Amino acid sequence: MRNIINLNRRWKFIQQNVGLPETLPKSWSDVDLPHTWNAVDGHDGNGSYDRGSYWYAKTFYTPKQPLAGGRTYVEVLAAGQQATLYVNGQKVIYHEGGYSIFRADITDLCKENGEENLLVINCSNEYKDSVYPQSADFTFYGGLYRGVNLISVPETHFDLEYYGGPGIAVTPKPCDCGGAVFELNSYVVNPDENFTVLYSIKDAQGNEVAGGTRPSDSTNICLYVPDVNLWEIDCPYLYTVTATLQRRNECYDEITTRTGVRSFSCDPNEGFILNGVRTPLRGVSRHQDKLYKGNALTKEDHYLDAQIIKELGANTIRLAHYQHSQDFYDACDELGFIVWAEIPFISVFNKDPEAHLNCISQLKELIIQNYNHPSICFWGISNEILIGGISEQLIENHKELNALAKELDPTRLTTIAHVSMTPIDSPMHHITDIISWNHYFGWYGGKTEDNGPWLDRFHERHPDLCVGLSEYGCEGVITNHGPNPACKDYSEEYQALYHEHMAKVLDERPWIWSSHVWNMFDFGCAARNEGGVAGRNNKGLVTMDRKTKKDSFYIYQAYWSKKPMVHICGRRYAQRAGETTQIRIYSNQPAVTLYLNGKLVEKQFADKVFVFTVALSEGNNILVASAGSVKDSISLEKVEKEPEIYVLPEVNERAEGVANWFSTVGEMNLKASMEFPEGKYSVKDSMEEIANCKEALEIAAKAVKLVTNFEVAPNVGMWDMMRSMSPEGLIGMAGSMAPEGFLESLNAKLIQFDKK
Repeated sequence: MRNIINLNRRWKFIQQNVGLPETLPKSWSDVDLPHTWNAVDGHDGNGSYDRGSYWYAKTFYTPKQPLAGGRTYVEVLAAGQQATLYVNGQKVIYHEGGYSIFRADITDLCKENGEENLLVINCSNEYKDSVYPQSADFTFYGGLYRGVNLISVPETHFDLEYYGGPGIAVTPKPCDCGGAVFELNSYVVNPDENFTVLYSIKDAQGNEVAGGTRPSDSTNICLYVPDVNLWEIDCPYLYTVTATLQRRNECYDEITTRTGVRSFSCDPNEGFILNGVRTPLRGVSRHQDKLYKGNALTKEDHYLDAQIIKELGANTIRLAHYQHSQDFYDACDELGFIVWAEIPFISVFNKDPEAHLNCISQLKELIIQNYNHPSICFWGISNEILIGGISEQLIENHKELNALAKELDPTRLTTIAHVSMTPIDSPMHHITDIISWNHYFGWYGGKTEDNGPWLDRFHERHPDLCVGLSEYGCEGVITNHGPNPACKDYSEEYQALYHEHMAKVLDERPWIWSSHVWNMFDFGCAARNEGGVAGRNNKGLVTMDRKTKKDSFYIYQAYWSKKPMVHICGRRYAQRAGETTQIRIYSNQPAVTLYLNGKLVEKQFADKVFVFTVALSEGNNILVASAGSVKDSISLEKVEKEPEIYVLPEVNERAEGVANWFSTVGEMNLKASMEFPEGKYSVKDSMEEIANCKEALEIAAKAVKLVTNFEVAPNVGMWDMMRSMSPEGLIGMAGSMAPEGFLESLNAKLIQFDKK
């Protein structure tokens, strides 16, 4: 029988590239898995993180094989980003891609007679030209961050080596009669006429509801389950499928998987349809890291994340931007989320054919390893890949990836996340089954009010396309506050106002097949330095440590949760000046009553958002909100002057910087059409081209910093993502943050320099 031995305890680790050791090094540090060497520097705000090639080592005893010819495998659940595995000094396998399972047969290298074996794994998160992700807005953590197992099996066993898959594929298909057909395929290594595969399907109570047998060299079978229970979002019913490799009266190997029976589709006008019922998907995106743990999360960490998302009331999760842990997919199966799973083909397109092969490999691993999860309905093939422009090769690569996904899994839909600047009539729109957009109107460009009209125009222009909103959001830092929230002030209040608007936009457009807030949790991005919190992307509805739910969390709970709720916003905006102050309350109840210091203020009837104006008393004040059976309360202090920490110095500095910029422009007509003399730099050139002239780059980088707050310089921050963009494109992302004439003034300065 199969024996799985957990190897997560008592590893030796060294954060130096010392090379392959001959024996277990006593001087290396002691670590347990999961482990990453970027648990702190991956998001601590120092501006960079350690991207190196480092070593793990552990000893183990060869598992006893009760039958002759048994095999032993090492299973690595993920290793960021490249890994080489050695046993007793011999190289066994090299794997590229930091997010998937890989295994290796080590039988012939293991020692017998009770001697210890030395297992060494070299992990590297160094940049490699052929491995995705190349460059992106998140930290690429290094290490053995999901754990390692030893697996022993008989000589004849279910396959362990095919792209890290589970050895069984289950495809349940509901029938009109109320039952379901389960198409089952298992894959046996070294079969002969003595072996058969016994299949069993059990319901959630453990009762067998179907069974069948096939010879081990032809293991596909269809089983029928009558009166099937469908997998629903509110009732995610799971069946357990077991495949038993039988040799006459003896079980040789056995594997199990859980699955659910559901049907789904997307329609341009109806949106997402689950089991024949129109079900708009409204939810969040999620990264897999946590404060000072990095991506080295436990099963409990993954389940906690899923439970917090369930508390929000979301019914869908986009798992960005790579394959996530089996623990999290399991949680989604159990809790009833519709999942978008994707590969890290993101931001920067590499024309190297080896890079495309890496995409193919990662897509195969993603689909083969996760085929049985009923929560997964969509395979994503790329994200914001047009940041660097479009080419025929890029289009053809996408067509190949889409065709591969459909070949491996014709039951699910393929999708893509477009960067906002993708043209409305791009040839990229008709490659995947459905499409989605990353739009940040109201943060990186335009106004919040632009979102609804843009979606309506696209829907009218392309009535045949199913369109979704794969990313949208803005930064919210819980120490930043003020009575007049504005874009790019990084306040918790502006983030809440932004999401108030977006929740309503989406609620009014059920034809949008899905929407995913960017992001559920703040996450690590070592290159960032915004909003007074460096090293992180602060767009989360919840802080990176999972301790604080921002006010924006509760507006979605008001829209999406069926459980009665009421939430008073602004509890961290605790000291307030002025004769009156505004109190915003979110609730899914029809009426909210507010009390100030025990006295009735007002009872209001509204839809989700209730706005009150109150005059605080000197000193401490208690506010209580009552909505049906639920209540909430906060404490506010009236002060003469609000704390300086509430307002970021950079907010005022940015405004002053823009004003000073214009003072140096001279007498130019800022409304005149721009000129682009031949042989001169301009705002239409890429930042990489402009970087050939030091003086031109200094001016362009200063302009971009003023209106976007992004550092743009070679080998600094997210240069790899931004170098192919022009100042015109970057400043266009800033929208209203770039005042009239700003782009023209920059162009007037750049055309003074000859191209080099």
